[in-house]
Amino acid sequence: MSQPTYGARAIVLRKTKLGESDLIVTMLAEDGSQMRAVAKGARKPASSFAARLELYSVADALLARGRSLDIVKEVRLVESNERLRRDIEHASGAAPMAELLDRVTQMGLENPRLFALTRAALASLGRVEAAQVPAVCAAHLLKTLAFAGLRPSLDVCVGCGRDVPTPAGSSEALVPLSYQEGGVVCAACRPNVETVLVPASTLAWCRALLGSTFAEIEALEVDPSASFAVLRFCQQWVHEHVGSNLKSLNFLFTCGLF
Repeated sequence: MSQPTYGARAIVLRKTKLGESDLIVTMLAEDGSQMRAVAKGARKPASSFAARLELYSVADALLARGRSLDIVKEVRLVESNERLRRDIEHASGAAPMAELLDRVTQMGLENPRLFALTRAALASLGRVEAAQVPAVCAAHLLKTLAFAGLRPSLDVCVGCGRDVPTPAGSSEALVPLSYQEGGVVCAACRPNVETVLVPASTLAWCRALLGSTFAEIEALEVDPSASFAVLRFCQQWVHEHVGSNLKSLNFLFTCGLF
């Protein structure tokens, strides 16, 4: 009896070795859910899957239902995003994006905006020069967290709901923020909430990246130091609200490429 099949468009997030020649491929489906399937023989040099299931590529796949994991039968490459694997700077920016999606998506849990977001982000990452890679990566992480229901409150106090004004004057101004509670804290609520001081400039860049399209971000001149400040904010946010650290972000912080 033949296995029932179905088609799916997906973005490849992760590949895990299975046996001598197979791969388990983790993908972000078009409906925003996570997919995991076995690509049999994909590690063989002559396999037709080898160039069609590369990391960060967009592909149309035909899959057969399996007992535990579905089986990849056919694949058609839609968008290669080859630069994200060829250039180490671009690869280091794409890896945290894929790792976060692997952590916040689930099988059967639909969130279609994540697919459209990630497809646009990967295309943008492939267009920009190396110096802009951290900004595109940071924007995707922030937007992914927002779409996953983990958006930080950057303007309104998480304690009382009042607006928290941006400090005027010095560019070194600091704003109280509670990672545990989910955002900025006003002066009245601060004694009752555990906070850390975050540069107002970092929060301003978080707001700018959250509120901008990738085309707009490509046109911005974002100093890498500002982008890395946002990325460190994202790492702490993920640690607090997802319960893990993004190892690929740790590499980005220490690789010395930017």
